Amino acid sequence: MYEDFHVTDRWTGEDLHCRWKANIVAIATRHADAVDVRFDVNVKPMWIALPCEAWVEQKRRTGKVITDQLAAQIAGRYLKSIIEEGYDAAREMYTMSIEEVLAQLDAVLAEATEAHSLPVLPIIGPVQETSYIPTPSRT
Repeated sequence: MYEDFHVTDRWTGEDLHCRWKANIVAIATRHADAVDVRFDVNVKPMWIALPCEAWVEQKRRTGKVITDQLAAQIAGRYLKSIIEEGYDAAREMYTMSIEEVLAQLDAVLAEATEAHSLPVLPIIGPVQETSYIPTPSRT
């Protein structure tokens, strides 16, 4: 749905190819209480910040959590909507409110219900082998 999509820029009419790249906890990178979702918009980085409080509110309201996959879909749907509304292409970061996150979440879930599935996020880059190290038994 929103991990890899095309949208037309409202002002220029340009076809923009938006591709999800990563979810990053912003506390580590910019000391913000948010999850930053990165997209490449025609290869230019664009970040959508989702406040962590939205995860708490979603858990309180439904008992369910926002997964990484859902966060990417929420941010992608938001990105598509701001481009269609005439976003500022010079900005690299947009910050969503808690209400916007929850509204986009509801819309993504409604669309996924109609399609009977939520898309899987792509694996970016080479897949690394992980080794399994057995744990000694505790007998």
